[in-house]
Order: sequence, then structure tokens, then C-alpha cells
Amino acid sequence: MGNICIIGPRGSGKTTYLAALAYYPDRQRPGKKAKNIKLQPLNDEATALADKAENIILEGASLAPTPITATIDDLPFYYFGLEVKSPFQRTSSMINIAVRDYPGEIFEELANANSDSGIHKEFMNECLAENVDGCLILLTDWSKGSDQFTSRVLARFTKLMDINGRADNLRIAIAMSKCERGELWSGRLDPSLDLFQQHFPKTKTTLENVIPAKNLQFYALSTFGVLSRNDPRPNRRNMIDSDNAVLREPEKWQPYGLIEPLYWLSKGKRLRYV
Repeated sequence: MGNICIIGPRGSGKTTYLAALAYYPDRQRPGKKAKNIKLQPLNDEATALADKAENIILEGASLAPTPITATIDDLPFYYFGLEVKSPFQRTSSMINIAVRDYPGEIFEELANANSDSGIHKEFMNECLAENVDGCLILLTDWSKGSDQFTSRVLARFTKLMDINGRADNLRIAIAMSKCERGELWSGRLDPSLDLFQQHFPKTKTTLENVIPAKNLQFYALSTFGVLSRNDPRPNRRNMIDSDNAVLREPEKWQPYGLIEPLYWLSKGKRLRYV
């Protein structure tokens, strides 16, 4: 059982990422690496998200931001079964992934060391519980001040990891989302240097100074992907009069990096054969 938390600021693409997971194209691209991945919703909320995912990704249906609620139990909880097949050894790895969709405000509230809101405490208790294997942190905005703010948030988070006895045994995967953008796509192969060292150097140093190297990985992630290897334009277009985006060419959908951080957070080793 791989209990994984996904956190990040507002607009970092957390809920859309989960929708893409629920709609992962394991049967849509014969001959491509997706055929080695099967992702099955295992609870009602994951199934409901899968039912909405097609409209979200193909038609730009609005997916309301995850709201701040009275208790943590009111937040969406998604349970997936992930099967990763090896094309070389005729074996497969089975992973159960349990993910709660936390609102971005909770991430931002971490910067306030004196926060005593009930849901903030519940979030920390759940995120740092002994049965949680790791945490996926999504970032996307590197506007002025973002690196300084994010490093402050994560300094607070790592301090709480230490207080709760998780400093040495909680895996952290930090991913730059929306990497289909032209200014990011070329940096996906070495995100530690080409994305985080470039855009979040202070955040990167904050994490590396506290978290053991074996428990920290940097990723690039794109829900929409690009059109093809020879046509690296984003496979997305913005809806008119809306902030929502949709696939430009649905038949060419090849998301990038959706599964790799989840596999590492659960198994502690990188996914190399898909």
C-alpha cells in the first residue's frame, strides 16, 4: 500500500494531474510505453473523477479548485491500483496508491509557523503519519519571490517532518508541473539542474540540506505533453474566455512523467523500463 500525499500551491495542477491519472491512456497508444502501465480506480471518488476526466481533458470542463473544508475527511480521497509491466522480464509490479487532494491554501499556510487552524493540524498529522510513504510536491510558478516563499514553506515542512519523526524515512518527490511549455520542455531530462537549479535554487538547497539524498528526487511533469518528438509544441490550447486548457490533438496525447514520481515514492527506486 503506497499512501502518498500530493501538495502544492494554488494553480500548480494538482487536481488536473489526478484527473489525468484517472484517464491514463493505457489502451490508446498501441506500441507506446503506456501499454506497460495500467491504472485502475478502486474507490467511488476515483471512479467519479475518471468519469469526469475525459470532459476535463478533452472539452475543458471546469474542475472546481479543491475547497477548504471543516475537516480533512471532507476532502476528496482517491484510491488507485497501478500495475507496471516490464517488457523485458515478463514481470509486473503492483502498487496501491491512496491520494488525498489537498487545497493549495494548506500548502501556502505552511509558511505561517503559528498557524493553528484545525484543518492545518489534520493535514500535517495525515501527511506525516507513519503509513505515508512519501509526498509529491508540485510547483509551477517561478515569478519574482516564488523561490523565496516556497523555500520558506518547505523549510517549515521539513522542520515538522523532524518533529514528527519522519525526517529520515519520508520520501519527497518535487516536480515542476506544466512542463509542456517551451521554456521548460528542454529541461525535463535533468530537472534537478535545468529546472530547479534554474528557477528554484533556494528551494532546492533548502531540501538538499535537510532531506537525505536517498529520499529526495526531482521530476518534470506534464499532464498534456507535446505533440510529438519532432514537434515539441505543447499539446494543449487555452479555451476562449476561460483559464482552462484542453488537448489540442487528443489522438496524440502522451503525458510526460505522470507515473514515475508515484512509483519512486512507493517503491524507493526509479522507474526505468517504460
